[in-house]
Amino acid sequence: MKFSLLAPPEASLLWLEAHGVVAGAFRRPLKGFPEESLLAPALAALPAGPTRWVVDDLWTPSLLLRDLTELPRGAEAQEAFFRWRFTQALALDEPHFVQALEVEPGTWLASGIREELRESMLQLGQRLDRSLHALTPRWLHLYNLLAPSLELPGMLLSLSPLEPGKYAGTLVAWGRTLCLLRQWSEPLNPEGWIEERIAPSAAFLQRESRTPQQLFIWGAPTWPHGDLAARILDERFVLGEQR
Repeated sequence: MKFSLLAPPEASLLWLEAHGVVAGAFRRPLKGFPEESLLAPALAALPAGPTRWVVDDLWTPSLLLRDLTELPRGAEAQEAFFRWRFTQALALDEPHFVQALEVEPGTWLASGIREELRESMLQLGQRLDRSLHALTPRWLHLYNLLAPSLELPGMLLSLSPLEPGKYAGTLVAWGRTLCLLRQWSEPLNPEGWIEERIAPSAAFLQRESRTPQQLFIWGAPTWPHGDLAARILDERFVLGEQR
């Protein structure tokens, strides 16, 4: 099952990770969120029309909210409720803009971004006549690309290389649909990921009768051999250059 956060059917892709920006043929390395002086030429490199921003998981935290049997009535009340639950669950100090989608009855996927950062993105798009039509966390973009072909329970790592050989990022897993989402801002090497994050998650999923059969990885050039056969995702596929 794919999950769409207000994405138009066809849109140019601005790819923003903590270590790099890609917009068509425009590519630049980064260290942290880019300044407007770099984003402006990146957006200018894209053709006219809708623009979708795929943004690093570290800037767009996400979580699954479970056992929500009753929600407040009305759109505004629901938005306030999800914003409150999201802020409380992640112990956030700054206000966040939050979007929520129902994954299955009683379970919702919530993704957020600092309101200040989102507002700066919107204003930049307006100044450059490149309105932001959708904002998608990187892990969700990867999951949606894979979803049509996911026939077996599996796991995805969406990684950000913060230090040489060490990665922060997101682990998601699915059975019939998305069933596990965990995020870490502390970087670990691949062996640490396998021992401290993948293995415990796989054991939990096995108890839930959702044992992963495949592992997809974005952000690391290689991966050690483990219990799950790993597939490094091809950049051409991820950035829409290959279908």
